[in-house]
Amino acid sequence: MKNKPAYSIESVDHALRLAVLLRQEGPLRVAEVAARLGVARSTAHRLLAMLVYRDFAEQSADRRYRAGQVLRAPAGGEPVAQLRAAALPHLRDLVGRAGETANLMVLQGDQARFVATVECDAVLRVGDREGRMLPAHLASGGRALLAQRPDAEVGALYADTDVDLDALRRGLRLIRKQGFAVNNQGTEAGVTAVGRVIFRAPGTAVAAVSLAMPTARYKRARLPEWAGELARTAGLIEHDLAGLAHDGPPPLS
Repeated sequence: MKNKPAYSIESVDHALRLAVLLRQEGPLRVAEVAARLGVARSTAHRLLAMLVYRDFAEQSADRRYRAGQVLRAPAGGEPVAQLRAAALPHLRDLVGRAGETANLMVLQGDQARFVATVECDAVLRVGDREGRMLPAHLASGGRALLAQRPDAEVGALYADTDVDLDALRRGLRLIRKQGFAVNNQGTEAGVTAVGRVIFRAPGTAVAAVSLAMPTARYKRARLPEWAGELARTAGLIEHDLAGLAHDGPPPLS
């Protein structure tokens, strides 16, 4: 038997209950959410808006809310806690060297899921993306990961979509050749990112690391510099992942 914590945070409890409702019971309207949670409609709307922002929910054309990509997506093959433990120290170092926000992401179906973010301290910067999901064929890390998949697998993944498969395959071949991917405002106006894959073993891609910046600071001439920083960071994370396989994960900080 579980007892409610003595110092529970009511808004968090409401959000978690709402996520469970959306996953188990299907689409709900704001009024239905308010009634089920016993809150005002305005509160229900704010809870839903936050879940939508973090991709735990999405709104349909009929104005009902349903479970979002985070709740629907299957778990990835690599333990996220282990990836974060290996990556976070190196993401912080990367931010210190490059002066831009760094992200760690994994591939889930045709989506790239952000599992860690370290923000830079610039006033104008790309903010925290942790927990969010973006189309893999557009996100820099997602494209870097897709480039490691066989053409047939990529073709099957996008067979019934409106994605230009020929153009995507051409882009993935270039990414394999140059070793990094660029997302220049493909997912969000004013944001540009450069991503590189992380390997658990030769030929086994498990995640990607990216640098995200305001497009105003993106300079094509600096691509070799950023690609080099990403390669250095990916190599360090790969080294630590190999160590975790033997020693177990260190505590997250």
